[in-house]
Amino acid sequence: MENKKFYITTPIYYPSAEFHIGHCYTTVIADALARYKRLAGYDVFFQTGTDEHGQKIEKKAEEAGVTPIEYINPIVDNAKDLWKSLQISYDYFIRTTDEQHVKAIQKIFKKMYDKGDIYKGEYKGLYCTPCESFWTESQLDEDGRCPDCHREVKEVSEEAYFFKLSAYQDKLVKFYDEHPGFILPLTRKNEMLNNFINPGLEDLCVSRTSFTWGVPVDFDPGHVVYVWVDALSNYITSLGYPDENAELFKKYWPADLHLVGKEIVRFHTIIWPCMLMSLGLELPKQVFGHGWLIIDGGKISKSLGNYKDPRDYINTYGVDAVRYFLLREVPFGNDGSFSEEALITRTNADLVNTLGNLVNRTIAMSKKYFDSKVENPKVNESVDDSIISYAKMLPSLVDNKMNALKANEALEDIFELLKRSNKYIDDTTPWILAKDEANNDRLKTVLYNLLESIRISAILLRAFIPSTSDRIFKMLNTKNIEFDTLEFGNLETNITLNESEILFNRIEVKEEK
Repeated sequence: MENKKFYITTPIYYPSAEFHIGHCYTTVIADALARYKRLAGYDVFFQTGTDEHGQKIEKKAEEAGVTPIEYINPIVDNAKDLWKSLQISYDYFIRTTDEQHVKAIQKIFKKMYDKGDIYKGEYKGLYCTPCESFWTESQLDEDGRCPDCHREVKEVSEEAYFFKLSAYQDKLVKFYDEHPGFILPLTRKNEMLNNFINPGLEDLCVSRTSFTWGVPVDFDPGHVVYVWVDALSNYITSLGYPDENAELFKKYWPADLHLVGKEIVRFHTIIWPCMLMSLGLELPKQVFGHGWLIIDGGKISKSLGNYKDPRDYINTYGVDAVRYFLLREVPFGNDGSFSEEALITRTNADLVNTLGNLVNRTIAMSKKYFDSKVENPKVNESVDDSIISYAKMLPSLVDNKMNALKANEALEDIFELLKRSNKYIDDTTPWILAKDEANNDRLKTVLYNLLESIRISAILLRAFIPSTSDRIFKMLNTKNIEFDTLEFGNLETNITLNESEILFNRIEVKEEK
């Protein structure tokens, strides 16, 4: 039977400066979802990349005395290195400067032009260069500045091509009605309807003549394709579009999930669907607009420069501590705070106390009492039910949470089994059972139940903290690490456990401060 497919994307990030923990947040969540779907037997295509054109980069390159491509190449290389540090398992990294993408954009622009959906006019508007966004007078903040970054906007006027966004308004509303799960969380859908669609969609400026760093409009020299057509189309150009018979395009389009920050939901749920309607293509199945990571009370942002290199956190606390924090701390969809104090507290409470402690105690007792041999005489008592029945339920609990994009709750469910296992040690008192040889089979059963709960947890944690899972499997010396072995009782007997190792060291807060 052919695998079900799952095509997931992050936004393509703008490499005007080095990436921060906010970029990591989106990408780690996308990675956990992609890994989870792969483990669950899906044929996954996971894409990320960089959106490299535009006036802001042209300007920064000029200031640095280099060409735009010379300016962005080191930033893109650095981003790829950061994704490697975070163990991001992407299948494709697209750059909008890739030759294949540039040629595809020219064909897409021409196709929409030939259809009559793109026309030439004159653009007058208030423009924010750092955000690459046009605003109307009413959208500015109370100081008359950009509502996103609160910097000055300039009035610009130039010849430009426009996309007939207004022509697709009714179709878009109808699509929303017929696909209630298209935009999540639902608050974002109401925001799109009330703030942008219901007041009336205006046609969209899709070319510029005031800068040259972009995809040239090949039938009208002097114009470059403006950001939205260029950037948003990455999700199909990477699959070989405009060749609709391209193998990847036929296999993976439409996307199952576009994961984006809430500030770009508008582009992904209004402009992008209308562009796809113009091209006669299927629309993505879902766009999820997640919240921001807040640092010191404000959004982490490149333009504010209020952050440090995420590798500082990875090098200090370990990759899985950082991944776990990003996935566990923030209810997905809401804004969440990022601070080193919170990362330390979460690491010590969950990874050191709950997970690390359980693994070490259990393996140490197995070594002490049975020379690390695993056996299961199945001398069960009612106290065992609390972990066995929960362990049997856990895979479907996690599956439901992951399908609802609630990675934080999925982790909560997995850690519930680990907490129950720690309590089970206190309830069964293996050290007392070990004093009487008559209790040997009962003690073997207790240890088996603990080892099996650890194995099941480690399989489910593979999507979130893969390195830690691998280390646990090595200690357990088990071959049964796939999803199809999740059933309770699949830990092999008559195997010998390997030496235990410390998974996470307690972080002393005073030293850090």
